[in-house]
Amino acid sequence: MRFASIVTTGREKQMHGCSPARQRALILAALLLTACASSGGPPPVHELSRLELEHRIYMDYRLLESASTGLGEALAFCRERPDLFPEKERGRKELLPTESRDEVRSLWASMLDRYMALDSVKRYHQDYWRIANMRLRKHSFAILYTTFLVQYSTALQFLELARNNPDLDVLLDEPIPELGLSQGTFGRFKTRFLNVAAATEFAALDVTYSALKKPDVFGLSARIEEARGHVLEAGKGTGIEMTIENAGTIISKAGFSAYFPVQAGISEWMGDTKVHRTGESLVKPEQIATLTPDLRPGDALFERREWYLSNIGLPGFWPHVAIYIGTQEERRAFFAGDAETADWVRSLGEPSGDLETLLTSSFPKAMETANGPGEHEHPYRCIEAISEGVVFTTIEHSADCDSLAVLRPKLSKKEVARGLYRSIYYAGRPYDFNFDFVTDSSLVCTELLFKAFEPAEGFAGLQFPIETVAGHRVVPANGMIRQFDKTMGTAAQQFDFIAFLDGHEKKGEAIPATLEELRQSHKRPKWHILTQE
Repeated sequence: MRFASIVTTGREKQMHGCSPARQRALILAALLLTACASSGGPPPVHELSRLELEHRIYMDYRLLESASTGLGEALAFCRERPDLFPEKERGRKELLPTESRDEVRSLWASMLDRYMALDSVKRYHQDYWRIANMRLRKHSFAILYTTFLVQYSTALQFLELARNNPDLDVLLDEPIPELGLSQGTFGRFKTRFLNVAAATEFAALDVTYSALKKPDVFGLSARIEEARGHVLEAGKGTGIEMTIENAGTIISKAGFSAYFPVQAGISEWMGDTKVHRTGESLVKPEQIATLTPDLRPGDALFERREWYLSNIGLPGFWPHVAIYIGTQEERRAFFAGDAETADWVRSLGEPSGDLETLLTSSFPKAMETANGPGEHEHPYRCIEAISEGVVFTTIEHSADCDSLAVLRPKLSKKEVARGLYRSIYYAGRPYDFNFDFVTDSSLVCTELLFKAFEPAEGFAGLQFPIETVAGHRVVPANGMIRQFDKTMGTAAQQFDFIAFLDGHEKKGEAIPATLEELRQSHKRPKWHILTQE
């Protein structure tokens, strides 16, 4: 009854003054797109105030652009790797090497992460037709339609690229624990997009787009036309062939409703990213104040912030890491009397052997900032790579997160001093939005830790496993925690455990947790907060 009443209400609001074609389009779109709103999430799109809705549309546009860019890069990677995605059908004579299989799995996980993010946008704007303001109604629809087109067009292109490698049918169907997805993901993916229902949804949205006189917001009309072209081109050839090929699977598995994400609550979680618990973190200021005296220069701060769009596309539970450098006074006290550090400082041309003097003479502008006043009268104690670049931050700002782990490198003070020196060397460089560890001109968060403590002659340093995601060689923060877990108690262990404040969404706080709990944290799905007891 509720579904029927929603459609009726929508029709009553939309029909007055509509042409017959537009009426048919709106009825069809409503029937295809309307679903019951979930409880406990953000207000329905039509209940937002004008300012809230404009902000929501802008934030969803940003998510859309980010996810679209990521999917475009993934497709480009596929086209550059004919060994994995051949132009002609490849036989089963040779197995893919282990490294290639890992590359494909990482690529697939990053793509699905973005598809699920787009699901949340599409789901939220499906009631666009209930928005009273016509301008914002059209803008909401433009977001909805573009999101659908990005998903549909990139899915068809990916399936065409993957079509000639039969190994991918098996490889991509494996479970993806970091996304909480079970066996059969690729089969569900094909069932979803190689399905007459997807083509029908496209037709309904496309006629609505024309009936609304092709609304544009943030220049999305160009992206819409480009994606429409991909879909229409696929409809002339292999798109239809692939749909027919997949028909047997659809029928045999009764897969018309087999959509991902498969874990309840995931789309709601992503849909809440812009509205839930804004301005409030689970790690409280008093916890940060209590922890700070226990920190030492060189400590690695692993951080997670829930409900952030920036988590999308990053593998695993832990997305970010910062380096604790301490204040000038803390560094002086920590390195005081260490002969190895003093000798190393002298080897770099500073006769006093004082690390602070060396840092100031080597990086005068950076150290002027680092030793200056921070925000809200707190001193700078951390350095990290964020969207603004490699910057100094206060511990009050950096540790303002939902889960926080502190690990201490098992290195001599001389090695820590070198790590601080190299991290400050990178201060001011831009953030590496290409996630390319090969270059030094721009960096991401883990890259800063990776390169600051990179082994060199006379320095053991820290070594981290490099993963390949869509052709980019990266070291995810989650991989660092995984390595910490796997090497615990062995000669390869590189960190000591200092603290773990484990965010608990239902309790509204971060709870002090154990070493063993941190060791298991890298196995968590990204929406761990939804499954906590």
